[in-house]
Amino acid sequence: MTASYQVMLQLPGWLHDCVREWDSTALSTREQRMAFVIELSRRNVLHKTGGPFAAAVFERGSGRLIAPAVNIVVPSNTSVAHAETMAFMLAQQRLKTFDLGAPHLPAMELVASSQPCIQCFGNTWWSGVQALTIGARAEDVEEITSFREGPLPGNWVELLENRPAPLKPITVTRDLLRDQACAVLSLYRDSGGLVYNAGSES
Repeated sequence: MTASYQVMLQLPGWLHDCVREWDSTALSTREQRMAFVIELSRRNVLHKTGGPFAAAVFERGSGRLIAPAVNIVVPSNTSVAHAETMAFMLAQQRLKTFDLGAPHLPAMELVASSQPCIQCFGNTWWSGVQALTIGARAEDVEEITSFREGPLPGNWVELLENRPAPLKPITVTRDLLRDQACAVLSLYRDSGGLVYNAGSES
């Protein structure tokens, strides 16, 4: 009998209902997109369906939502199932391309409730998005929740914004609705959310 190898990751069922609740025309500004993403992160905490993180890929110009996602590391038993990674995979599957910067596509933006960790920094680099907008900073995540975000280079913003050709620059916007994003991190901590750092079960 031949073994079958496959990976299946499924975002929580409530996500679809949450997306339907939002007027898609109300996502034209970065602030509106971030408010939407932060609400996803809050609901992920309230529903106990993963960590206090959410992200979404949008068309940068129009604000059209391509792929919403939340962190599902614990329920999926998958350390790479961070919100940013889930958003990239969903967007690429939906658009049928491994490159979100493909010439036939409009410029794409990743909006994340928190600064990408070391893993998601690399995934952002290779995803094809041309903009990254974040709420909470890595130091907020670590101080509030005790998650470890990994050793990003100190000049990570400059690295994204000054990528060598033929790679396209990734414009970075930080601290958008930072207080609201931090409030979700505090909610996760205060509700006893699991801090699932590597090695935490050893």
